Amino acid sequence: MIPRWRTLAFVASLVVLGLAGFVAWRLLVARPEVPRGVIAVSGRIEGDGAPVATKTAGRILDIAVREGDWIAAGQVVAVLDAEEVRARELQAAGALREAETRLRLARHQITVLNEQLRQSPPGVDQTRGAAQSRVAEAEGGLAAAEAQLAQAEAAHAQAKRDRDAASRLHPGSPGAEQEARRAQSHETAQVAGVEAARRQVEAAGRALGAARSDLASPAARSAQAASVKAQLLRAEAEIAAAQAEAARARAGLDEARANRLDFTVFAPFNGVVAARTAEPGKEVKVGTPVITLVKLSQVYFRAAVPAGQIGRVRVGQPARVYLDGAAAKAIDARVSGVDPEVGVKLELKGEVGLARPGMPAKGEILIEGKDWPGRRARR
Repeated sequence: MIPRWRTLAFVASLVVLGLAGFVAWRLLVARPEVPRGVIAVSGRIEGDGAPVATKTAGRILDIAVREGDWIAAGQVVAVLDAEEVRARELQAAGALREAETRLRLARHQITVLNEQLRQSPPGVDQTRGAAQSRVAEAEGGLAAAEAQLAQAEAAHAQAKRDRDAASRLHPGSPGAEQEARRAQSHETAQVAGVEAARRQVEAAGRALGAARSDLASPAARSAQAASVKAQLLRAEAEIAAAQAEAARARAGLDEARANRLDFTVFAPFNGVVAARTAEPGKEVKVGTPVITLVKLSQVYFRAAVPAGQIGRVRVGQPARVYLDGAAAKAIDARVSGVDPEVGVKLELKGEVGLARPGMPAKGEILIEGKDWPGRRARR
């Protein structure tokens, strides 16, 4: 009689051999093979990122995005400390309000003086000496106004040269756009100054004409009317000066607001954040990258090719890519690059769907024929 333990050992041996045979059958026979004319590859989704940089220097207060975030064009990426710029903006706004107040007061004064002039009665003839004195005063005012106009025109010419130089200086550099905008704002302010100076010349010319008319008139208006008239001319000059000041203040305010926008970094296009290269609290210079942004429409598949197969791969061959987690849906692709050291690059031609940089994936390259063989079962 065979001992019981020998029987159990024999049965156990049969079970082990059966399991080993089943595993071998699964690996060598039942496992789907890669179809003929197709190379299977594996790798990950990648993308060529573009740095999103600051337009000005300063300290980063906040970065609103993280790696892997999908962001839209125009979305805020980072905010820099703009306290100094905000102070300049408030100062410019105050100067503008002050100039506008002066302008309103001068216009109101002209209204009042015109009414006084209308109601003033004719008086005695004024002396020729007084009339000559007013002519001389008016001539001096005209000369001063013309000198201010010449200075304003010279300042405008210099501002225009500065603007042209800024537009040619390092085009495309991170600070070029900001410098060009500042030069443009400065030129705009100088244009306003020239226009105001011209109005002052015109007002001074009218004052001189009125004084000469009074000198030639055999019956000049009364001293009261002449005084009102002189006040009117001064009020007109005040309006011209206030308009020039308001124009300069408005240009300064626009420049300060534009500079404040430079302290906010915006996304230039839709994409996914591939890397975050700066953190809050960091002091940055002009052109310092804050994030690396990848366009989802420009992602591709980088894959390693099995040993001995790289020589069979050619640029232009059709391919298919399967994302992990979505293996049943193929993304059409084509071979766009072959490198024996880094593998192959597949350009995704179809809808990329959930493809994101860094995502693992598998692929197939058709190296023979034009039509894909029957799709094998994907594991």
